[in-house]
Amino acid sequence: MSQISRETPAVEGASGDSAALDTLATAVESGAGLPEVVRAASVALGAIVAVIDAKQAVLAVAAASPAEERDLLSKTDDVAVIDLRVAESSVGQLRYRARAGTPEPLVLRMVTTLLALEVERTRAPEHAAEAALGSFVNAVLDGEIEDRRDLVARGRELGVELDKGGTVVIAQVQPRRPAEGDWQARALTVAGRAARSIVPGSTAALRNEMVAVIVPGGDEQRAIAAARTTMRTLEETMRGFGIVVGHSRVATDPIDLHRADAEALLAANVASPNAMTEARLLAFEETGAYKLLLPAMGKDPAALERFYSDTIAPLVAYDEQYGTELVGTLEAFLANDGSIAATHKQLFTHRHTIRYRLDRIKELTGLDVGSTDGCERLGLGLKAMRVLGVRAPSAPVFEPGAEKGRVPRRDRG
Repeated sequence: MSQISRETPAVEGASGDSAALDTLATAVESGAGLPEVVRAASVALGAIVAVIDAKQAVLAVAAASPAEERDLLSKTDDVAVIDLRVAESSVGQLRYRARAGTPEPLVLRMVTTLLALEVERTRAPEHAAEAALGSFVNAVLDGEIEDRRDLVARGRELGVELDKGGTVVIAQVQPRRPAEGDWQARALTVAGRAARSIVPGSTAALRNEMVAVIVPGGDEQRAIAAARTTMRTLEETMRGFGIVVGHSRVATDPIDLHRADAEALLAANVASPNAMTEARLLAFEETGAYKLLLPAMGKDPAALERFYSDTIAPLVAYDEQYGTELVGTLEAFLANDGSIAATHKQLFTHRHTIRYRLDRIKELTGLDVGSTDGCERLGLGLKAMRVLGVRAPSAPVFEPGAEKGRVPRRDRG
């Protein structure tokens, strides 16, 4: 990573100064490095400048004082923010505050283009290494490498010792509100570093919009510590995001890591209902009855999907369309052993609203929560939903009369 420069620009140039632009171009062409390029960009723009990568890591700053630097990084009202892009990809941000006047549009465009190319060039070796590790992690977890010796040898070439097997950690990171930059790449970096701080050689990759980490070795306690540290670090670093982490049992044979991936994913999916309110860590061994559905997911996922479609899918669709909370109400009702009073206390929702929702559940699924068979099928449907990784909608409630706790029954005809 480039060293962060906090030096005052050597020259106070005016925006649009051709000599300053020439100095900037020379710094890029000569390979002087990102700190020198940023100082030259500061002169060309007549501004204090900071360059931040797509993972929100500060690469270089050209400011006259620590106070100015803090203003840039905290994005005060007078700080302009421009995405640095190469082709269609965002490689970072330029943040600047003009000292006097506004930079000429053409000059600003030239400076941002040169900075984007320099950031991309600086990051190229790191990107190549990340791509190689990511490909390896996905190949292992997809079960594509069938020969144990080949798997161990390829891992060793990349600095990952898997001869004693390992554990898989899955982190689901979801923004609670619109997020800036490449937050998935940032989550990948944070999770990988956190796991490596406990178990060196831990390797992370983006996988199906989640972060998958292989923690090498057969030490279960160290693997659990790595999972806990990953969750805690993500929670501290990725504020404003829902964080859920699931981890597998130790796979003593590295060929079994693809099965460990399924275990970790199941744990993360089961934990996910709480992701929007609190960070949560769950081990595969703590998933209870959900474990019974994992073989079905591996052998015949279509059957599990059909069961979900026949039970819970209509409720998810209804919640998405009308902004209701049928799925959440059903989960709470079953968790409280069918007690409307206990469900009312948990959800802070009027009893009439809960009864109305239970009636709608019966109308939409044909299953009555008042019967043993209906409860069992709906309960299994909810488990299938979690195993499949389907996230229940979360939205304001708009049932008629819900705002007063008096919900009229609808004609079922």
